[in-house]
This record gives sequence, structure tokens and C-alpha cells, in this order.
Amino acid sequence: MTGPHQDQPLVTAGAPLDAAEAALVLVHRRGATAQSIVQMADEFHKHGVAYLAPQAARYTWYPNAFTAPVESNEPGRSSGLQAIDDAVTEANDAGIPTERVMILGFSQGACLASEYVARNPRRYGGLAVLSGGLIGESVDPSDYEGDLDGTPVFLGCSDVDPHIPEERVNESTEIFEQSNADTTKRLYEGMGHGINQDEIDYVSGMVASLVE
Repeated sequence: MTGPHQDQPLVTAGAPLDAAEAALVLVHRRGATAQSIVQMADEFHKHGVAYLAPQAARYTWYPNAFTAPVESNEPGRSSGLQAIDDAVTEANDAGIPTERVMILGFSQGACLASEYVARNPRRYGGLAVLSGGLIGESVDPSDYEGDLDGTPVFLGCSDVDPHIPEERVNESTEIFEQSNADTTKRLYEGMGHGINQDEIDYVSGMVASLVE
């Protein structure tokens, strides 16, 4: 498809794609830039990993809350999903198989990343959902069918995040578990909307496993 995010740049960093062993697709939050999440990913840096970060038009993937009716977030939602797919394809075209491609998102980007992997089930190098969850007014398990074939999935969030209901994190975890992902969920007491050192350490291990 073509949409608002398809004419935006793809920011690259880390190992050159043509020499990389693995790729990390990074999906930024609302109001941020691809470059900002690439800089954040320096925390996870491993030799041999290429970074690919799509940019949202006007810095926002979709206009409303991720728990709003899906139709109210179109065409941004679908265009954002396509932007992630385009980044995965870029890695594949460079010779990096999908099982060595990990997808990471924070906040609005985490919602989009989780939705992409859940709706495109196959074996990935991993998925890190940092303060996010599946998109929609409600989550219907029948909408998510397929096998993630043991893909490592990490969901980290505060138990009192003002933007991400704890219930949606739990529901999203259940969807990934039913899809045969190797799922880890961590809810942090009173953290607010952010990323903590425990999450950084866990995700760093996931990234390292791509090139071990």
C-alpha cells in the first residue's frame, strides 16, 4: 500500500546492511523521530547489527489513542504497518533472514510493532514492546491467527502507565502466547511512561542473541 508514511526516509545506523549479520527495526514514539530512537538503541548496540528506523509523517503514526476504534486511526495505522514491513523487506533484500530481524518499538511505536508482528506471524529474531500493546478498541483473539514459531517477545510496561492500560498489556501477552511466541512480560510498579534499566538489560540480551 501507499500512505502518509511511505514517502518518509528510512534512517539507518549500526553495521552497514550489506555486511550485517542481523537487523533491528526501530519504531519511534508519537512526536519523536527515527533518529531519536536510533540514538536510544545505542544502549543495545552489538557489533554486526544494522539499525533500520522508519520515520512517521508529521512525527505521528496515527492520530488517536491506540485503544480508539481502528477506523479512527486510519490510514496512519495501516501505513505505519507497511513502513515496518518495508524495513523488514529492506533487511531481507540485503540477505538478512527474518529470523535474524528483531523489531522494537516504544510507546506508539511499540503498539505498531506489536500489531505488525501479531498480524504477520512467522519466526522473527525478536519483538520488544516497550510501553505498548495491540491496537484497537478491544482485542479479539480470533483476529490473530498463525504461528510465531518460538519468536522471543518481551513486553515491558508500568502498572500505572497513563497511556497504556495494564489490562491491554495482559491481553497482548495472551495473544502472543497463543501464537506460540516465547513470551516474557514485566510490569513495573509505579514506573510511569518510560524505559528502565531492567528493560534495557533484557533487550540488550535479545539483541546479542541475534549475532551469537
